Amino acid sequence: MTPALPPVPFVSLIGAGPGDPGLLTLRAAERLREADVVLFDALANPDLLALCPQAERLDVGKRGFLPSMGQEDINALLVSRALDRGGQRVVRLKGGDPFVFGRGGEEALACAAAGVPCEVVPGISSAVAAAAYAGIPVTHRGVARSFAVLTGTDRQGPAAYAALGGADTLVFLMAVKHLEQIAADLIASGRDAATPAATIQWASTPEQRVVSGTLADIAGKVRAAGLGAPAVTVVGEVVRLREQLDWFLPEALGGGGALPARSAGPLSGVQVAVTRTRAGTDSALAGLLSAQGAQVSEIPLVRFTPTGDRRALVGALTGFTGWVLLSSEQAANALMDALLAEGRDARVLSGARIAAAGAGTARALAARGLRADFVPSPSGTGPLGAGLPAQPGELALHVGSQEPDAELEAALAARGIGYHALEAFRVEPAELSAGQRAQLEAAQVVTLASSAGARSLAQVAGTGFTAAVIGPQTERAARAAGFTRLFTAHEATLEGLTDAVRRAWRQGA
Repeated sequence: MTPALPPVPFVSLIGAGPGDPGLLTLRAAERLREADVVLFDALANPDLLALCPQAERLDVGKRGFLPSMGQEDINALLVSRALDRGGQRVVRLKGGDPFVFGRGGEEALACAAAGVPCEVVPGISSAVAAAAYAGIPVTHRGVARSFAVLTGTDRQGPAAYAALGGADTLVFLMAVKHLEQIAADLIASGRDAATPAATIQWASTPEQRVVSGTLADIAGKVRAAGLGAPAVTVVGEVVRLREQLDWFLPEALGGGGALPARSAGPLSGVQVAVTRTRAGTDSALAGLLSAQGAQVSEIPLVRFTPTGDRRALVGALTGFTGWVLLSSEQAANALMDALLAEGRDARVLSGARIAAAGAGTARALAARGLRADFVPSPSGTGPLGAGLPAQPGELALHVGSQEPDAELEAALAARGIGYHALEAFRVEPAELSAGQRAQLEAAQVVTLASSAGARSLAQVAGTGFTAAVIGPQTERAARAAGFTRLFTAHEATLEGLTDAVRRAWRQGA
């Protein structure tokens, strides 16, 4: 059941799970889609931010022992953002589970002290998930009846570990830096030096790596392998079961999925960056690519905000009897949102005829109760302007972003049809995290599904990419922006774009 939209101010402390975005809970995804502000950690998969393109996103992650925002500052920011602007829905997105060494309790107490309503959305803790993805059950009949979870950031000492004598399996979070001392203290506390141990880095993701050994040598093996944070270390006899239960094959999977059959896909192991400039269909594209074995990263390039002058937009449309043109799903939704915000509805458009630049835009209109009177084939603003059933001398109103569409205006002008742009939303560059920039740099193919995406990618990361583009209009915009290695879909569909990625990999990457 979909949870009710929370009141404002309201804070959701959300666990993002161990790394694979597919392990996020349904409740967590819903809260991200509703959020006004998201404060995210370094260990939360950046792909999850694609669920909240509407939100202000603030990176408050702690990265090892590098300078970062203190916990008290995070607590204060969480409360201040919730109370800002008369009340906002704030999500605190944390790796793993917020109440398992995530300091979520401190943040919840800060909200309670400030009188801000707060909920906890549990996540899958890496304390058990990392071991599971390494083929290690933390409990197993006849081997381990209990387990304990400990932080590796504090020096416990032999006496503290001796007090855990009843715990068969020990799981250490954030222990890589002090692993040598932890192992020595465990041995000093009475644990056999030959006790099996394993360290798992980046569990559940395509980057997962596992090193196995014993308490006597695990620290040296981890150091030699170059493993670092984030990592989980498991100590106990259950580690021996890894030899039989090691099921996860990250090198054979795209985007952290769990079906080894993907290794046979035509894009097996290819790193693809899906550049996002809208919600919904981009994620569908990621699914198509992952199903063919690609390792997919979703990179949000822009964020959308409502127009600052909804009254002017609604005023221009009121009583208009000509053609209203919409060239994107975002435009369709922004138009209807603006009408509702001004206390109006679709009846404002009762005298107008409506044209959509493609099937996706037409579907978005239909979902909001409007039927498009004209949809060009092929899709695009150029075909829309060339095929619009209007007469010379008529005026067409184009509802879109703050930037007029030059191709649409030119196509209409060639036929003597007037063009006037109306701003329903604004397109602003997204701020990419360090992790997202690294994913772009590692990508062997990027996808471009819109002209705005091509321009935004050029602006934030340059043009030195092999790119698969969805159609001729996007190709022209990409070339104008400076891209040269382009492979255009034969059909402007997600399946066509997937085929273009395959061709880009075979011929151009």
